Amino acid sequence: MALTTLVRVPDGINPGVRPARQATMLQLLGSPRHTYGRDCQPVTNANFKAHIVTRSVGPFRVTGFDKAVESLTVVMTEIKAERPEIHEALGSAGMLCARFVRGSEVSISNHSWGTAVDLTLDGSLDQRGDGFCQQGLAEIAPIFNRHGWFWGAGFRTEDAMHFEVADETIRQWFSGEPAIAEILSMGDRGPEVLSVQQKLNALGFTLVLDGMFGRGTMAQVMAFQRAKALTVDGVVGRKTAAALGLA
Repeated sequence: MALTTLVRVPDGINPGVRPARQATMLQLLGSPRHTYGRDCQPVTNANFKAHIVTRSVGPFRVTGFDKAVESLTVVMTEIKAERPEIHEALGSAGMLCARFVRGSEVSISNHSWGTAVDLTLDGSLDQRGDGFCQQGLAEIAPIFNRHGWFWGAGFRTEDAMHFEVADETIRQWFSGEPAIAEILSMGDRGPEVLSVQQKLNALGFTLVLDGMFGRGTMAQVMAFQRAKALTVDGVVGRKTAAALGLA
């Protein structure tokens, strides 16, 4: 089977890793710039910019956050050892790109921090959102997972070309910093956000189940909090999660 053959996204992907939450990224790394749009823009935060490097990770060169580039180099070394034919076919469609997540005006893409990379196989880019993935990407995804990366095929809108440093890994990198609350807030996306939306809809709310914590999700979280006499902040923290039956 060719590496670019399209297959269904496997079951049980991303064990033990989750997408990096926006609150984690902003509190630990800071915001790469003041404003975002649909298109790539340069990093303007001088403190963060000092951590941006351009290096070869083996099959291609990338520009990204130094710790992410170091980790990606280790991943690529392991891919070369275990699956040399895939390593030879790999290319990159970009790592650092300060913008919103495609289709959102509130979620900052993790490409903005240079902690995510889009991969090609034999020059071919996997199509986003079709529910399929390239065979070669499915075969190397467990290697990324082992090194603390989340595979974008696990998003509600499948994004199999995309791999990003997981929330757990980011927190490990900054374990000496003050603890960050385990919250979901506007701008987050992924399976955990989808679970919140499903719980709310089961209670009679009418959210689009897209796994994106946008203004609509925040408004209905606030309505739920108000009904339950919780702090109305639009953030799914420990108490709100427990009230939703998620904790």
